[in-house]
Amino acid sequence: MPTLYTSEFTQFLKSFKEEHAGVEQRQLDGRALLWDKAQDPELQEDFRQACVRQQPYVYQND
Repeated sequence: MPTLYTSEFTQFLKSFKEEHAGVEQRQLDGRALLWDKAQDPELQEDFRQACVRQQPYVYQND
């Protein structure tokens, strides 16, 4: 069975992760700092209600 192609970059990443075992866990920890947060449904609803509809032509004066 022929082997599948892997790019040089993919090979580099695999070898880097093998040499530096904690990299993936540190990536997940860093992501959790900013992105993986619980959302407050009431606050989200308040944001939706506070939106002001934009006019089709934003520079038109009323």
